Amino acid sequence: MSNKYNIMLVEDHVGYRTTLIRALKCSIDIGCIHEFSTAEVALRKLEQMGAEETPDILLLDLNLPGMTGIESISWFNKYSEKLKIIILTQSMVEEDILAAMSAGASGYLLKSSTVTQISEAIQSVLDGGASIDPKMAKFILKQIELNSSKKPALKKTLSDRELEILQLLAQGKVRKEISQELDITINTVAYHVDHIYEKLEVVNAPAAVAKGFRSGLL
Repeated sequence: MSNKYNIMLVEDHVGYRTTLIRALKCSIDIGCIHEFSTAEVALRKLEQMGAEETPDILLLDLNLPGMTGIESISWFNKYSEKLKIIILTQSMVEEDILAAMSAGASGYLLKSSTVTQISEAIQSVLDGGASIDPKMAKFILKQIELNSSKKPALKKTLSDRELEILQLLAQGKVRKEISQELDITINTVAYHVDHIYEKLEVVNAPAAVAKGFRSGLL
C-alpha cells in the first residue's frame, strides 16, 4: 500500500487489540489508529473528528459490551459517509453475516484471519470491493445452491448478466476479478453493479448480496 490510511478499531479484548495494532503497523502504511473498547465511545469520538482524522476503515467486533457491532453499523455510516466497515469477529453464525452485510458492512472476517488476510481485505474494500472470510464464502455458495431453483418476482428486475455478476459478488470477488472471469471491461462491470444497487435499493456489494439471499434471488 502506498497511501497512509487512518484506521479505527473497536474491540473490547485488550490483548487481541494490542496484538492486532502492532501487526498492522508492520504490515500496512498507517497514518494513525484510533482504538476503542465500545461502540458508544468510538461514535462519540467520530463525531468530534475533523476531516483529516476521519478513519478510512473501521475494524469492528460484533460481541461488544453495550451496543453490539451490528447495532452500531448504521450509526457509524450516519456519522461518516466515507468510512468503510469490516467486521472482525469470532462469530460464524449465518444470521450475523447477513445482518452485518444488510446493515452496510463492506467485509466480514474471522479473528482467526492472518494479518496478511486482514491487510488484503482492507485494500480490497478501499478499492471498492468486498471482503468475506473464505469460511463465510462457503456458506454463501451453499445458500446459492439451496435457492437456485427459486424464481421470485424480484428476479425479473435484474437482467441475466446482472444476476451473474451478483452471484460473483456473493462469492467475494472484486470488480477486477469479475471482469476477468466474464471477459468484459471493468467499466462494464461497474455499469452493471451500479444498476444492481439501484434496482435492489442498496449502497454496496454486501448489502446487495444480503438482499439477494433474503429475497430468494440467490
